[in-house]
Amino acid sequence: MNAIATHRKACLILLSLALAACSGHGNAPATASAPESNYAAAARGRVDVEGGLLSLSMPRDGVLVRMDVHEGDTVKAGQVLAALDDTPAKLAVAAAEAERAQANAQIASLGKRIAAAKQRAQRLAQAEASGAGDGQSADDAADALVQLGAEQDAATAQVAVLAQKVSSANYELAQRTLRAPSNGLVTRVLARPGASVGTENPLIVLLPDTPRLVRAELSETFANNVQPGMHAEVTADGDAKATPRQATVVRVGSVIGPGVLDDDAQARANSRTVECVLSFDTPQDLRIGQRVLVRFTKQGAKP
Repeated sequence: MNAIATHRKACLILLSLALAACSGHGNAPATASAPESNYAAAARGRVDVEGGLLSLSMPRDGVLVRMDVHEGDTVKAGQVLAALDDTPAKLAVAAAEAERAQANAQIASLGKRIAAAKQRAQRLAQAEASGAGDGQSADDAADALVQLGAEQDAATAQVAVLAQKVSSANYELAQRTLRAPSNGLVTRVLARPGASVGTENPLIVLLPDTPRLVRAELSETFANNVQPGMHAEVTADGDAKATPRQATVVRVGSVIGPGVLDDDAQARANSRTVECVLSFDTPQDLRIGQRVLVRFTKQGAKP
């Protein structure tokens, strides 16, 4: 019964489109044949953006101390939106930098000691060669120079480790700030300074500044009638007098599922639809979530 109801509903849609196309010829002679509809299919749809709205959360848990935007603000990619209390993170950065500075100072000290040890080892080696010194002293000086060189290598490696520690601390400090991932419009602000926020709680909802598109629910009965590249007319649902907006089919889905746009609960349960995504031929400022009616024009038909 569900398949019969779906087929009947699809036929009614096409019949209504055919009647609409013929409405302008009501006074034509009875002998004239009814013109063929220019539409291959029709479907309900809604306006969206690729990826949908972005729900932004803080990268770390903490207490919110700054909210730099309000609902309705336009933001740029990288702009600071909000910040947590970063005192502990700043202390961690300062501690890591102090350790690195201490290690660098140790390397500088070892450099001076190595220079002095090298001169001593050279003098003792020359003295031994000329017979003015003993070989043991020259050997001890050479061993001391090697030992200092090993200490310098270890200190250099420690500086590299501490540099990574500083980078890690700075990264954690940056995680206390929320930045806009892209240009867009702030549609919701869900917290105020002083609130405890977590990574699992959305803080800001952002509408990306990307082209609008339409996600249409195409009846499975007519899914094969629509192909990528076909043209379509998009009108706001309930506003038949509005000038249709021109769009092009980007892709037709490969999965059949229940529709969600029909107001009739029983019809939603019985419907079997395929998602069809369309892009507007010219930029549009339609509201996200706005319902529309999509009429797919036949190949070669004038829009």
